[in-house]
Amino acid sequence: MSTTTDRPNKVHEGRNVKRFREMMGIKQEGLAASLGEDWSQKKISVLESKEKIEDALLAEIAKILKVPEEAIRNFDEETAIYNIQNNYEGANTGTGSLGQYNNCTVNFADKVFELVDELKKLHAEKEALYERLLKAQENK
Repeated sequence: MSTTTDRPNKVHEGRNVKRFREMMGIKQEGLAASLGEDWSQKKISVLESKEKIEDALLAEIAKILKVPEEAIRNFDEETAIYNIQNNYEGANTGTGSLGQYNNCTVNFADKVFELVDELKKLHAEKEALYERLLKAQENK
């Protein structure tokens, strides 16, 4: 049986930037403003279509999004879906080589909700920063 680990690594860094940006509730314009004057919404759109992003730029984006660079480099949606589908409570029938049932002591739903709350707070901070940037641009 083939699993996602049997396939070659097909990570698309630009798509991952988009996913993390959207999870943070940041628009392309907001990311562009955080990256500096040379950036625009259109340039972010082009960046998100790239399979590979330069190391220095990826480091800067990761810092802005407050996620580890490795998260952007290594996130693979198919692997995540596979893991979610096969690791939820009740998926393990306990018919392993020793017939043991592995109980999970971490409530992943609670962890997800904690992360969502943290992302909401970060989004509010980013939105306030973006508004200040817009006001500063208007005052120039």
